[in-house]
Amino acid sequence: MTVKDNRLRRQNGIFLGVCGGLAAWTGINVFWFRLLFGILLLPGGASALPYFILWLVMPKK
Repeated sequence: MTVKDNRLRRQNGIFLGVCGGLAAWTGINVFWFRLLFGILLLPGGASALPYFILWLVMPKK
């Protein structure tokens, strides 16, 4: 048996890999994270700051 690694990992990325890392961690398709960040980015860039903070704190695989 292996223990699941609960750390977020930047992978499957188009831009910095944040959505891919969140998708791998939660088991949700990466499309939904990309859609969410894209929608939140439109009205004044509301998701830009959280996106870059996640990029800084997520370990690289």
